[in-house]
Amino acid sequence: MSTKSAITLRDLTFEWPDGATALDHVNGTFSTGRTGLIGRNGAGKSTLLRLIAGELQPTSGHIDTGGEVGYLPQNLTLKSDTTIADLLGIQPILDAMRAIESGDIDQHHFDTIGDDWDITSRADEALHQIGFSAADLDRRIAEVSGGEAMLIAITGLRLLLTPITLLDEPTNNLDRATREKLAGILDQWPGTLIVVSHDLELLEHMDNTAELYGGRLDTFGGSYSAWKEHQEQEQAAAVQAARSAQQALKVEKKQRVEAETKLARRERTGKKTQKDGGIPKILAGNRASKAQASAGSLRSTLDDKVQSAQAAVDAADARVRDDEHIHLILPDPDLPRGRRLAEIEDEGRTIVIQGPERVALIGANGAGKSTLIEQLLRRTDPAPGRPHGRLVTDLVGFLPQRLDGLDDDASAIENVQTVAPETPAGTIRNHLARLLLRGDSVDRPVRTLSGGERFRVSLARLLLADPPAQLLIMDEPTNNLDITSVEQLAEALDAYRGALLIVSHDFAFLERIGVETILELDEQGRMRQRRELSV
Repeated sequence: MSTKSAITLRDLTFEWPDGATALDHVNGTFSTGRTGLIGRNGAGKSTLLRLIAGELQPTSGHIDTGGEVGYLPQNLTLKSDTTIADLLGIQPILDAMRAIESGDIDQHHFDTIGDDWDITSRADEALHQIGFSAADLDRRIAEVSGGEAMLIAITGLRLLLTPITLLDEPTNNLDRATREKLAGILDQWPGTLIVVSHDLELLEHMDNTAELYGGRLDTFGGSYSAWKEHQEQEQAAAVQAARSAQQALKVEKKQRVEAETKLARRERTGKKTQKDGGIPKILAGNRASKAQASAGSLRSTLDDKVQSAQAAVDAADARVRDDEHIHLILPDPDLPRGRRLAEIEDEGRTIVIQGPERVALIGANGAGKSTLIEQLLRRTDPAPGRPHGRLVTDLVGFLPQRLDGLDDDASAIENVQTVAPETPAGTIRNHLARLLLRGDSVDRPVRTLSGGERFRVSLARLLLADPPAQLLIMDEPTNNLDITSVEQLAEALDAYRGALLIVSHDFAFLERIGVETILELDEQGRMRQRRELSV
């Protein structure tokens, strides 16, 4: 595989209109092939993709690309009348071909088609990989699931044949079968591909791993697991080097103190001898001058050694990563084990959620998982023949899949204050700081925050609820979270003493939080209870 650079970043800086810095003098390259781009939430991954795609312009610095760029944003915005051909990006070509077939030979139609006279057959071949065909080109996107819409959009980018393609969190909301289809597509992707993702399975399909960390872009030639192993070895060596450097500094400082003690003792002895008249004043003066010069030279040498040792400590410490972690302390709802919280019914059978039970709701895209959650929360009448639920408690916290419960024009603090009006702003600020939202970020409009930062604002709204929720309902909570935050969320939920109802395609995450009841919706929306997850 060629290692030629496809994208080069030169002293790249980007600041938001309010002055917040997203990227600061970043240098680096992306080689040809498939690269997984990782980094903590807020590191600037999505912003970097938007800069490369040309959606944003750098405040300073340059981006050199080896060709045209195709880009899939983190959240697809689809209108109800969007067709599959629209999503593929080929509707104008199809319209031009149909116009010519009907007798309209306007030159504009030929210019629109260009060299893409075979677009229908190419689209048919690409669509067959994801379960569709050219016969579906005029179908409305409203007729397919969100996961299928994502695959269609990615297929459209492949049809464009751009030299460089950027995908931002493409597996969000995808069921496991659809994720496997996506991985198969990416395995055969031509040209340069950069994928921002927290999906560990998808990252294993990448040729390279690039990380945005501490304002730097570093690239490693291998998949995420190989990068992780390399990183752990590097950090172990860095920690050992830092300890050795610190010990060497202690030795040099100790020798400096001991030398100063000896010099002070000699100076006192010399002064006493001169005072007692043991030697002539002229000779004593010469000895004193030589002693001072010798002491000054010794002090300078020892000071240089201490400074050199300190520099070695600083250099070694710089290699040790000081990764900050979110600190999630979920409230204790004081929930009795037998307290009934919710009921879910299907075909005459009732599933009761009670006490600190952990329930997973799984199933393919379009099976109706989010619809069931909405019906449960809004307490609306169920659709005929579909599973439906009823809440028995009002103490419910909800984290929606799209994080659309936030006021985009309000700040993080203001969003939290709407659900905790009696909580002092300082307390809210402290809670947000534990979630790594500090400084200007808590006062900026929420629309300027990254997906992971928006998630943490939503999570803070749950944490500050008073009284605490007895039942937490989360719809795809790991979307938009960096890998470390997913691990910490799992740890927090594992220790939570209330009940959980989690919709997720991330089986590894569900295993981590110790789900006890697994409810699966099939493609017809029928519910069955499974004994275990198949990770």
